[in-house]
Amino acid sequence: MDIKAILFDLDGTLLPMDNDVFTKGYFRLLAKKLAPHGYDPQELVAAILKGTEAMVRNDGSATNCDAFWRKFAEVLGEKVYEDKCVFDEFYENEFNDAKQFCGFAPKASEIIDSCKKKGYRLLLASNPLFPMAAQKARLGWAGISPDSFEFISSYENSHFCKPNPEYFSEMTERLKLAPEECLVIGNDADEDMAAKNIGASVFLLTDCVINRGNKEITQFPHGGFEELAAFLGI
Repeated sequence: MDIKAILFDLDGTLLPMDNDVFTKGYFRLLAKKLAPHGYDPQELVAAILKGTEAMVRNDGSATNCDAFWRKFAEVLGEKVYEDKCVFDEFYENEFNDAKQFCGFAPKASEIIDSCKKKGYRLLLASNPLFPMAAQKARLGWAGISPDSFEFISSYENSHFCKPNPEYFSEMTERLKLAPEECLVIGNDADEDMAAKNIGASVFLLTDCVINRGNKEITQFPHGGFEELAAFLGI
């Protein structure tokens, strides 16, 4: 395995979480922040989900950020652009309260440190549905410095989402590496393991595994952090 770069997922991989618990808690915090600005909580969440769907369906013709805000404004009106600064403020501040909805895995930062010492190029391949501030915040909750990564995908700098294989192609092209020189590590049997479709190697971290389609996970190298360390030879 001639791997030169490792692409790590974040939620459920480096940062343990139950996605449903985290999402509900995060939405409550965001709704509380936006309520004084005239946003009905249910309408806000529905619009965010529509915007998220637009990002997942992005064909690469716009950044995920542009795709989100275009759909968000279509649902709630042009006023949302005037309030974008309030959303930005939320992700810089109140979003950090969502840490309570996540776990903590000490071995995550140990794996990152060991990979860096081995000379691997590291990228954070978190599904780019969030702004950069939220990506870096969640890394902090995991006890990992954003500076550990050569590149962090966010909705500002990405044009696709998982499980679209084009998301991984865009990442490997940034590295100027062939997919075969990259390893993708994540906890989602659909979204993260989709990297296999472009020829990248994969490892399914099973501590917080998501397997919506009940795939046979033995088709992928898999296990917890100890098995991952053995797989990487670190």
